[in-house]
Amino acid sequence: ERGLQLLELSGSVEEDCIRIARCFEATRQRCCRLEQDGRRAREQLARVEAERAALEVKLKHARNQVEVEMKKRHRAEAELEKQERKLQLVLELLMREPWGNEALSREQCSVLSALAGQRLGATLAPSRRSSAVDESCQSLLSHSDISYDRTEDDVVRS
Repeated sequence: ERGLQLLELSGSVEEDCIRIARCFEATRQRCCRLEQDGRRAREQLARVEAERAALEVKLKHARNQVEVEMKKRHRAEAELEKQERKLQLVLELLMREPWGNEALSREQCSVLSALAGQRLGATLAPSRRSSAVDESCQSLLSHSDISYDRTEDDVVRS
């Protein structure tokens, strides 16, 4: 009887061992799949980080270019205002001097007078912008709305 019990017991132990081995194999396969998924995720992360780094470089260059262009624009506007002031002074001098009126025909005086009036109005206009620049989207893309705060560039990424 005891021998029969041992045979029955060994049969169930054998089945238990087979079940355990199958569970280990299923767990091993799941671990392999998870390891592959992790490898793919790390590769994708590396690609995305490289793309982000490239975009950050482009953003930095774009910010620098905008800053350079804004400085150029301000210098050009200042030079334009300076030249307009000089032209206004010349026109006023021509209009006031008696020899200027004598040397110029009535038509020339009329044109200069009209031009002087236009230039004076344009010069006195506050913060006048060049007409060559289309600023119809100024409310959407105004340079005053652009933030040059570089603190986000310094954020430590983990």
